[in-house]
Amino acid sequence: MSFRPFTSESYAQDERPEAWRDVLNAAGLQPAAKSSFYDGHATASHRNAPGLALSRLAAGAQVVAPLPHNHEDLPIALLVTEDGAVLKSTEGHRIVPAGHLLLLPRGGDCSIGFQRDLRAIALSVTSDALHGRMIGKLEFTKPHVIPPNGLAEIFCGTLAATARSLESLTDAEWSTVAQSLVDLLLTLAHQQAASVKDACNSATQAATLHRICQTIERRLDDAELTPARIAQAEGISERYLQKLFEGAGDNFSHYVRERRLQRALADLSNPTEAHHSISEIAYRCGFADSAHFSRSFRQRFGLSPREFRQQQAGRTSAAAAPRGQRGWPHQALAQLRAHQVAPAKGQTMLPAQANDLAAAQQRHHLAVSADRVHWGYFSRSLPPQCEIASGDTITIETLTQHASDDPARMISGDAGAESVFGWTSTKKNVDRRGAGPMDASVFGRGAGEGFGVHICTGPVAVKDAQPGDVLEVRILDIVPRPSRSADYAGRVFGSSVAAWWGYHYSELLAGPNPREAVTIYEIFADEAEPHARALYSYRWEPQTDPFGVVHATYDYPGVPVAPGSVKRRHGVLDHVRVPLRPHFGVIAVAPRELDFVDSIPPSYFGGNLDNWRLGKGSTVYLPVAVPGALLSVGDPHATQGDGELSGTAIECSMTGTFQVILHKKGQLAGKPFADLTYPLIETATDWVLTGFSHPNYLAEFGAQGQSEVYATSSLDLAMKDAFRKMRRFLMHVKGLSEDEAVALMSAAVDFGVTQVVDGNWGVHAILSKRLFEDVS
Repeated sequence: MSFRPFTSESYAQDERPEAWRDVLNAAGLQPAAKSSFYDGHATASHRNAPGLALSRLAAGAQVVAPLPHNHEDLPIALLVTEDGAVLKSTEGHRIVPAGHLLLLPRGGDCSIGFQRDLRAIALSVTSDALHGRMIGKLEFTKPHVIPPNGLAEIFCGTLAATARSLESLTDAEWSTVAQSLVDLLLTLAHQQAASVKDACNSATQAATLHRICQTIERRLDDAELTPARIAQAEGISERYLQKLFEGAGDNFSHYVRERRLQRALADLSNPTEAHHSISEIAYRCGFADSAHFSRSFRQRFGLSPREFRQQQAGRTSAAAAPRGQRGWPHQALAQLRAHQVAPAKGQTMLPAQANDLAAAQQRHHLAVSADRVHWGYFSRSLPPQCEIASGDTITIETLTQHASDDPARMISGDAGAESVFGWTSTKKNVDRRGAGPMDASVFGRGAGEGFGVHICTGPVAVKDAQPGDVLEVRILDIVPRPSRSADYAGRVFGSSVAAWWGYHYSELLAGPNPREAVTIYEIFADEAEPHARALYSYRWEPQTDPFGVVHATYDYPGVPVAPGSVKRRHGVLDHVRVPLRPHFGVIAVAPRELDFVDSIPPSYFGGNLDNWRLGKGSTVYLPVAVPGALLSVGDPHATQGDGELSGTAIECSMTGTFQVILHKKGQLAGKPFADLTYPLIETATDWVLTGFSHPNYLAEFGAQGQSEVYATSSLDLAMKDAFRKMRRFLMHVKGLSEDEAVALMSAAVDFGVTQVVDGNWGVHAILSKRLFEDVS
């Protein structure tokens, strides 16, 4: 009854179709004939019991069909959880709305096309789950689409609730729920089969027999159970009852005896029943004589009840031993893979600087201003600010969204910053701040609702970039942006906020509790040991923005803090120098899924990575998802610790110089970034792989992704993702076996917490290049 998760991140691209086929097969499904194999991002959760499998599936557009099973009458139940599904059968095409249930015959010609994304819950039940129970002959030859009404609503609700809790249910709880699902499916299937037949035909007889069997189940503990009593309870004659059983190839007495033995078998193997004696279990199952029970049990199963219970107890103890966290399906394709040729030992994959490209390179400069930024979101629909060719160098000016924490030092006198932050009672230069509604109809904070906060300069289109390509972004230089204010000209400042979204927020000791605090730093980038020093701090007080909206918390970016509205505390962090680690928190290409994507949760397209290793001299590789790639840069940091615990780094406006190189899909073979599905960081000494709680939350959760990712992220999920990606990297790029990869990870790979504040929590895995140098 083990729970097994699946993610496509565990597999190389050429292995994903077969891995996904295994997932579908376990759910009683298969790719439809003549449809292309799906090889994109996919996740699944699966749990099974004898004869039963429940799966929660999330993947891209595709067509699936029931997996044929010649000796099974029960249909597959498929609960569609998102619109866009179409049922194709001999009767034509039919749209299946979200929340409707499909009952699919295991034979016949039907398929389900998911036009946008596959999001469904599948329940597959075979006769093994019935433990000898009689269900009558089900004539289920065509698919049924059932709206969520009556019993179907209860069944769908139970399916959905169980699918959400697959991982947390104990084995005993899961066993109980699984049996309930079997009973509900049986009843619903009989209802549907009978509803399309005349009241006097065999389908109605099968439904009647099923109802009788349910009555027997409820009264198995009655040692005096007789055909006459059951017939009376059902309002039929005893002769008709016996005729129904004979029609199914059985008789009443044999069926009752078999069901009692099967129930006793289940109770004897259930750890939660261990406190009951064998005699008690026999009595509860309708056996008045324990000796007769033991003889019948041995005759049926080949063991005495005591021997069987001892055998099951041994298996339970073995199952309770710690298990490895290997991905599902357990028939790991990677085990069968022939080793790939590893790169030559000692080879450093980080390319030389811009002179390694033969083509003529151009230099570009993208200054920051209100019409050259998008604030708080990424979009596939944004017009590019400029177009560059592969190998070109571009200098991009970026602003921190936290400049408004001290406008006098970080905005005043700076034409670019004043353009972006400009906001009066009648005009806001950059109105949309976030991916939320422009009318602020959710919380009333302002246009975009602050669902995303980062000021991103761009996007920059890369000539000839197409989905499937890889964009290599080399960070050649990072320079802090000095103040243009007459009072602070030439000096550099930054801000750090201990905010309501910080990991610490519910753990504060001193009052007032809760609270938010802002610390303003001065940045000394030109000293022998570059560092930051705190100037002062203040606690956030409600701020009224120029449009008159009061912000009781730090809930909307760019709200100017009036000097007299807060009490500054000087002498904070005295004698502390914070070493600088200049980097860009946000480097992103446009995601393919939506027009407005919150800039806070990172994902496969990069985005808010918040990894300080993305500094000068490093490179990030990003999978291209839309034509032109649409590269954007923002969220500049003077320094940050792993974890970014309080909610921010020391945020400081900076200018970066980048060389951008396009690697076409057809030329990726043999390169470390072939088959790239996540942001890959390279430094002079290390490979840094980025793991997230949800590696592609937009694909995994669909329309609800931008809220679900905040609600469901955890370090456990992020660690698993980082591990899976590193395993894949070591096996496919470095040519190790799975055993070798795991051994090396434990001995030499450093896993660390990237951040716990960005909605989609991050864990990175660092692989030193020195491990693969020649050893002499």
